[in-house]
Amino acid sequence: MGANASGIVWPEELLARLTTRHPVIRYDHRDTGRSTWAFDEIPYAVADLAADAVAVLDAWGVERAHVVGMSLGGTLVQLLLLDHPDRLLSAAVFCTAALSAWEVPDMPGPGTALLRMWGEFDDPRDDAGELAWRVEHWRLLNGTAIPFDADEFRDLERRVIAHTGRPESPTAHARADQDGLDRGPELAGVTVPVLVVETPEDPVNPPPHGEHLAAAIGGATLVTMPGMGHALPTVLVPALAEVLLAHTGAAEH
Repeated sequence: MGANASGIVWPEELLARLTTRHPVIRYDHRDTGRSTWAFDEIPYAVADLAADAVAVLDAWGVERAHVVGMSLGGTLVQLLLLDHPDRLLSAAVFCTAALSAWEVPDMPGPGTALLRMWGEFDDPRDDAGELAWRVEHWRLLNGTAIPFDADEFRDLERRVIAHTGRPESPTAHARADQDGLDRGPELAGVTVPVLVVETPEDPVNPPPHGEHLAAAIGGATLVTMPGMGHALPTVLVPALAEVLLAHTGAAEH
């Protein structure tokens, strides 16, 4: 999952559809969910989060896997493609930018409303205010093409908070060391089958980030998910599951 997001954010319906074909592992990144929250005592780099994914595969005894990454998870998948291609059957990424994308002139970044909200991560809020803030954050991430269901995301965040056992928003990933992420040119040598899903309403990594990433990765396939922003509303799940399963199926033949 993405930055500061636990595995609970993956929609249950998406997992149900994927498990018709594959066993699925989802997990909580460091400093999210039920994983250890210890960044202040033991700081780490974004690259360490990619190594965590390999450790999860090792713990489950999985030699090779299809991996899916959203947002920061897409960054981690790119690092896996470069450093651990032997562990991957295929990869799919969305809502993410290519490694070194910030070096490309005129590549768009997050909108001002999102940047303003991100500046409020550490602001003090009571429990009700925290929940309302998280729902508003999802509203901005969702984009405007698909009607935003506040009740759906309010329920999601209630489950996230219950799963985590603490109400405050995690912030560690925004502080993680980003050294070693300037490896965009290496993506041209990737040989693992890769699917890039372009998300046209994404306010974090807006077009042409998906197109740029697909062009950077050797042999990647680009598919556009109409209306998709930087969120996974239930209404998008059937179409997303279909393209993911088509990709994994093609990679296995």
